[in-house]
Amino acid sequence: KGAAGFLQTSAAARLRQLTIDMDLSAADRDMMSAFLSTGASAQYVPQSGQIVGILKQMHDTMKQDLADLTAAEEAAIKNFEELSAAKTKEIEAGGAAIEAKTERKGKVGLEIVELKETLDDTAKAMEDDKKFLQDLDKNCATKQAEWEERSRMRADELLALAETIKILNDDDALELFKKTLP
Repeated sequence: KGAAGFLQTSAAARLRQLTIDMDLSAADRDMMSAFLSTGASAQYVPQSGQIVGILKQMHDTMKQDLADLTAAEEAAIKNFEELSAAKTKEIEAGGAAIEAKTERKGKVGLEIVELKETLDDTAKAMEDDKKFLQDLDKNCATKQAEWEERSRMRADELLALAETIKILNDDDALELFKKTLP
């Protein structure tokens, strides 16, 4: 009655399913299926030793599978943590690079504004210099004409002085001076 009662439970049904899914030899699977499929009316032939052996083998297989899955999960967790740490470092490095580039962009933008102002100032200074150069050309022409006039007048004055000195050094002028002196 004990075996027949067990065979009617959901645990027996689960055990039947496991015998189909488990990695068992064909002979062990057949023996287990035969045991689990016998009903209450069938003659029971004690085979508990073989059944216990099969159950022990199933237990060992499940235990090994659990250990393998646990090791795989732990390796996956370790890999995830390493990858997570690496990605966190990459994110921090990327953030630092973004901050550095943003700062550089700001500095370059400021330099561009300053250079545009310098260019504008230089363009204005160049316009003033061009006007000065045009005025300088006019002024130079005027000064050249004034210089030529001064040079001509000086030459005339020097010529007049030379003639005056010649006249004064002349013997007639000496006689004239002597007459005027008492």
